[in-house]
Amino acid sequence: MSDHKRKIIIISGMILSIGALLGLAWIVYEIRWMPRASAAPRFDDQRAFRDVEYQLSLGPRTMGSVAHAETVKYISDELRGEGWKVEVQELNVGGHVIQNVIAKRGKGSPWIILGAHYDSRFFADRDPDPANQQLPVPGANDGASGVAVLLEIGRALPTKLDRQVWLVFFDAEDNSNLLGWDGIMGSRAFVANFQGKPDAVVVVDMIGDANLDIYQEASSNKSLKEEIWQQASDLGYEQFRPEVKYSVIDDHTPFLQAGIPAVDVIDSDYPYWHTTSDTLDKVSAASLDAVGETILVWLMQYGK
Repeated sequence: MSDHKRKIIIISGMILSIGALLGLAWIVYEIRWMPRASAAPRFDDQRAFRDVEYQLSLGPRTMGSVAHAETVKYISDELRGEGWKVEVQELNVGGHVIQNVIAKRGKGSPWIILGAHYDSRFFADRDPDPANQQLPVPGANDGASGVAVLLEIGRALPTKLDRQVWLVFFDAEDNSNLLGWDGIMGSRAFVANFQGKPDAVVVVDMIGDANLDIYQEASSNKSLKEEIWQQASDLGYEQFRPEVKYSVIDDHTPFLQAGIPAVDVIDSDYPYWHTTSDTLDKVSAASLDAVGETILVWLMQYGK
């Protein structure tokens, strides 16, 4: 081989090597420095289902029980681990100690509160078997499902928000019509001790039913209902029914009474309500997903 050809080969190899190095440098630059659009947050229905499962493993979360205290700790620890600012609001109402768990992220407006109750009922007084009516309600759908949806939304939301979000886990919701008790005590106490006016409040309750049908609740804010049900339709979730079917008193009620726009996302047709059959097998990850993903997407789009 002549010296001329050898020089050509060496120069060509050097050019190829330099080109490869430049290409590699560009890839590294893209990975490390080029701005990228962040992926939209996604709701993990399997992780949410495990949250329901864990709450059930503790036993009924009746007020004053070990399971109730463990639930407060679990909610607080999970959200603190995700970077939320968490506080336990302890209030005395009629001689009962109430503990609302409040997690905060972001600042400014819009300001949205998502709420769910975490306590379960002392007595399964609607159980068809009279022998079970003095037993506590396990509270898989009625309590644990709403908590699971809020926890997973808390994990999915980005650390930096262009809005202010509070996740509020209400105590003492589930003992209406029991001697010495009332319903929605936690949310009433929260609103009574509350300052400021959020733009929207969304309460989720009994939304894990495997046979989920969520009709619009009559007293809820009309525009919020329309937005959320339209969001569910856009995402293809048929579990949200656009008709009004029930009017209920729930944790959204004190907010409405205070002039704050609020909506209750609830399946009021749950046949195991306040019975000992409100167990894990009645809950579906698909139902948690339908509600969780709908609320999560709506939350990120609200006010834009």
